[in-house]
Amino acid sequence: MAPLRVRATMHPGALVMGGDYKSLGLVRSLGRRGVPVWVLTDDHLLAGWSRFCRRAIRWPAAAEADQVARLIELAHQCGLGGWTLYPGGEEAAALIARNRDALTQRYRLSILVPWEVLQHAYDKRLTYRLAADVGVDHPLTWYPRDRADVAAYGGPFPAILKPAIRPALDRFTIDKAWPAADRAALVARYDEAAAVSDPAAIMIQEQIPGGGETQLSYAALCRRGEPLACLAARRTRQWPMDFGRASTFVETIEAPDVEETARRILSALRFDGIVELEFKRDQRDGRLKLLDINPRVWGWHSLGRAAGVDFPYLLWRMVHGETVAQVRARAGVRWVRALTDVPAAIGALRHGELSLIDYLWSLRPPIECAVFALDDPLPALLELPATANVAWGRRQLGAARAAGATR
Repeated sequence: MAPLRVRATMHPGALVMGGDYKSLGLVRSLGRRGVPVWVLTDDHLLAGWSRFCRRAIRWPAAAEADQVARLIELAHQCGLGGWTLYPGGEEAAALIARNRDALTQRYRLSILVPWEVLQHAYDKRLTYRLAADVGVDHPLTWYPRDRADVAAYGGPFPAILKPAIRPALDRFTIDKAWPAADRAALVARYDEAAAVSDPAAIMIQEQIPGGGETQLSYAALCRRGEPLACLAARRTRQWPMDFGRASTFVETIEAPDVEETARRILSALRFDGIVELEFKRDQRDGRLKLLDINPRVWGWHSLGRAAGVDFPYLLWRMVHGETVAQVRARAGVRWVRALTDVPAAIGALRHGELSLIDYLWSLRPPIECAVFALDDPLPALLELPATANVAWGRRQLGAARAAGATR
């Protein structure tokens, strides 16, 4: 890495890995509290455009060992010793957990659990094994060894194909789930996925029926598996509508059964730090089914600030040994990412699943916007062209990889 002349001259701050809207929420949470924040931007640039970002550094893709070496060198060259390292996504969180011994020589880490714990969230095969061990339901899931296993699948349809892990971005891992209405479609979609992703990590899963009203989450800041700060939420809208890559409209609710179920998992892990657990209520039997565990900032984490639970800042306090009082978010607060919520709402309007009046009413205060903020307007002004640029780049990368696979 070329020498970086600028050195940090302020009190220890935070170094955020990633530049998307999740990282933007991180930057704002800490920056508004006076914490100096630098951002390592990838193909996403939003967080680096925030007025609360003191410096943005381009962070190209590289092998894990090279990334760790760069982080250590960056701390040395720029005087970032003692700064807190925040991951903006699951791969960065896994990198920190797997290399905690090397990274703690220079940084404080916001990932507080070792890899042996975090991998239960990173790898869905381990996630569902843990759920079964503690008596929490999850979707029926099969782990085919090869194409013949897929062709012999005897489970229900419609089904979906999902990646158990997402170490690299490709068409399959970006989409997160591919539906299949019958066996022929399942085999065809498996062939597509296996051409770009690791076949050993491809799962077949039953499709849980139900719309946004059945998509529920529990988020918390934990110490030894005990939540200190928490909220329950309904992920009412997502984009794409059927198998959303991300939530677009979320609201805090009271959901005692969601909390009780989530706490069983967190207690079993003795989890430390921030985490979000995603569930879906199965309309066939009314039971909660665990979908995912996200042991780092999630897409709508900034909803917590508006509801009285500012997760990134509370995590900062915990990392720095400060007292974190018990706090619970208030219900009835909403969060929206307009760029993706508008097309999600239009689709719901066309299908008769949402009325215009109900849509407009859902946007009433109190509401937190994912990107727009009066005290930090630039990211919202640049979000559309930046998102289009990321989509184009990924499309080009996918086309190049597909072309390489056919040679």
